Amino acid sequence: MKKRAERFRLIEYLLFTAVTLATAVVCVCLGSVSVPLNETVSAIAGAVRGIFTGIAPPETTHSTVILSVRLPRVLAVALTGASLSLCGAAVQGLLRNPLADASNLGVSSGAAVGAVLSIAFGFSIPGFYDAGVMTSAIVFAFLSLVLILTLSYKLDFSLSTNTIILIGLIFTMFASSITSLVTTFAGSKVNSIVFWMMGSLSGAKYRDVVVLAVSLVVFGAVIFYYARELNAFAIGEDNARNIGVNVERVKFAILVAVSALVGVCVSIGGSIGFVGLVMPHMTRMIVGPNHRRLLPAVTFSGAVFLMLADLVARTILSPRELPIGVVTSFVGAFAFVLIFYQTRKGR
Repeated sequence: MKKRAERFRLIEYLLFTAVTLATAVVCVCLGSVSVPLNETVSAIAGAVRGIFTGIAPPETTHSTVILSVRLPRVLAVALTGASLSLCGAAVQGLLRNPLADASNLGVSSGAAVGAVLSIAFGFSIPGFYDAGVMTSAIVFAFLSLVLILTLSYKLDFSLSTNTIILIGLIFTMFASSITSLVTTFAGSKVNSIVFWMMGSLSGAKYRDVVVLAVSLVVFGAVIFYYARELNAFAIGEDNARNIGVNVERVKFAILVAVSALVGVCVSIGGSIGFVGLVMPHMTRMIVGPNHRRLLPAVTFSGAVFLMLADLVARTILSPRELPIGVVTSFVGAFAFVLIFYQTRKGR
């Protein structure tokens, strides 16, 4: 019974899946032009049937809006939210620090530097649309991770949590200064860079959905694989090492997976803050701290949160659209203060 209670059960998977799908359908229906629920479901069902039968469904104004604009955007937003939340939960569990996240660890800032350089200087890969930005973001995310771990190892051979966080914060400030410097000399690309830095998935395509989905499956599987080890980290690195956990290997594997996943998300959606910082806290209040339950739950809750944030971003000032990063930062700041207050009050 204990082992069953420690795992994410089938009924919970079904419940979280139902909530996520319902949120996705609502987000597809609503927008600057609202589409009735029956037409939305009919358009999506017709597209799915067309994939298997080879018969394209009849095109209407609403079906074009749903299938060409809203559906790929909502799917990309959901996958981005799931990835960022999963990375946040993994980093917080790994470093045993509730304020830890890929954004303040330096990985997100490094990925942003790579993407901004690619946008400013027009780096591209022939034959692959937007692959230059994505490649630069992933490469710089990896280089940032290597630099942070190398400096941490030089200062502390044991790669302690405090050392990694400190070096990560220093590197974040350094990367932000580089981003600002590049933006200053970007010329006509300034507007594109500034809008991208605030976070937006307004131009998401199905190819972005495929890239995000593959990245989440591949690198998310690595994080899920080490869920038991993340539980061991909760009792301290020395104690985890004493019960047989290869601390250095687990740290390296999770940090590499997080950096790759964050690099993909940043390259497609820009800098979207607070998702990986706040959602693990909120989800932990529901399912508890056990990572075998927390990691699946936070993947779903992150997708739901970012879909709702994107819905607010494109409807609250319609027809004008806000960057999604503005909404997540605004909501996340208040939510984090509330969570911190409740935690202190509980203590």
